[in-house]
Amino acid sequence: MDRRTFIKKAGLAGSGVAAASVLATPAIAQSMPKITWRCTSSFPKALDTIYGAAETMADFVKGATDGNFEIQVFAAGEIVPGLQAADAAAAGTVEIAHTASYYYWGKDPTYALGTAIPFGLNYRQQNAWFYYGEGNTLMNEFYGAQGLYGLPCGNTGAQMGGWFRKEINTLDDLKGLKMRIGGMGGKIIEKLGVVPQQIAGGDIYPALEKGTIDAAEWVGPYDDQKLGFNKVAQYYYYPGWWEGGPVLHALFNKAKWEELPKPYQMILDAACRAANADMMASYDYKNPTALRQLAADGAQLRPFSQEILEACYNASIETYDEINASNAMFKKIYDNQQAFKKDAYLWAQISEYTFDTFMMIQQRAGKL
Repeated sequence: MDRRTFIKKAGLAGSGVAAASVLATPAIAQSMPKITWRCTSSFPKALDTIYGAAETMADFVKGATDGNFEIQVFAAGEIVPGLQAADAAAAGTVEIAHTASYYYWGKDPTYALGTAIPFGLNYRQQNAWFYYGEGNTLMNEFYGAQGLYGLPCGNTGAQMGGWFRKEINTLDDLKGLKMRIGGMGGKIIEKLGVVPQQIAGGDIYPALEKGTIDAAEWVGPYDDQKLGFNKVAQYYYYPGWWEGGPVLHALFNKAKWEELPKPYQMILDAACRAANADMMASYDYKNPTALRQLAADGAQLRPFSQEILEACYNASIETYDEINASNAMFKKIYDNQQAFKKDAYLWAQISEYTFDTFMMIQQRAGKL
C-alpha cells in the first residue's frame, strides 16, 4: 500500500472515530442538559427552616448535576402570593411550588390529605405512608388531575396549638373566637363556634396585634418566636391536634415533570427526601431552646382540656363522614390512610410511646 492510499484510509478511519465521538456526545448531553427552573415558596425567607427546605432541595439538585440543573427559589410574594403557589405551578408560571397542600383544601378537601388532617398521622407515620404505603401514589392520582405532580419535601412534626389572648378552659370560651388556623382544622373548629381565618404566615402578626383576630397558630416554638407572637398574645396552647405531622410538598407542573430526563427525576426525588429529613431534624434541634426562651419571656404554656380535645375529635369524625359521602377521591385516600393509622398506633404504643414515657419520667425525676 502506497503512502497516499494509507493516509486516505487512515483518515477515513479517523473520521469514523471522530464521528462516533461526536454522535455520542448528544446522548450524554441529553441526559444532563442545562435546565433552569423556578420554585415559588409559600413562605417568607425570615422563616429560615420552613422556607429553607426548598433551598436544601435546590442545593442538592445543583450539586448532584454539577450545576446543569439549577432551581431558583423565590419567597412568598416575589412571584405570586404564598397562598397561590400551587396555582402558579399548575398554570406553568413556575415549574415548582414549595407549599402545604392543605392551603388549597377550599377547592377540594382532598388537598388536605397531602399535608395533614385533624387527628391524622404524625411525622414518622406520614413518611411510612407516603414512601412505603400508598400515600404518594394516591395523592399523585389526585394531584395529576390538577396538573401537578407532588413529592414530600419537609415536615414540621406535631405543631403547637397556637397563641391566645385569653385562657381557653371550656368549650364556651371558643365561641365567637376569631382564629387564624390553616387547613381543614378551621372547618372542624368552626363547628365549636370559632370563626376561622386563613392568613399567610407573614400577615399573622399584624392581624393579631391589631385585634383583627383573637388567636393564631403557625408552627411551633422556633418559628413562632421569630414571628414574635408572644409579644401580642400570652397563652400558648398545645397540642396542635389539626397538624400531627404536616407534610410540605414540592408540587411540580405535571407536564414539566414528565419532560425531565429520568436521571433528573431521580435526583429531584432524592433531593426532596433529603430536604424532608433535614427540615424535621432542624426543628427538633431548634424547638427546645426556643420553647425555653419563650417561657422565660412570659409565655404561659397551657394544654387544651380533655373536654375540648374530645369535642374536636368528634367534630373531626363527623366532618370526615360528611366529606366521604360526597367526595369519592377523598374517601379513597382517607380510608387508606385510616387503615394504616390503626396499625401504626398499635405499634407505636408498644415501642416509641413506652420508651419515651419512661425517659420523660426520668427527666422529671431529675435523672436526665
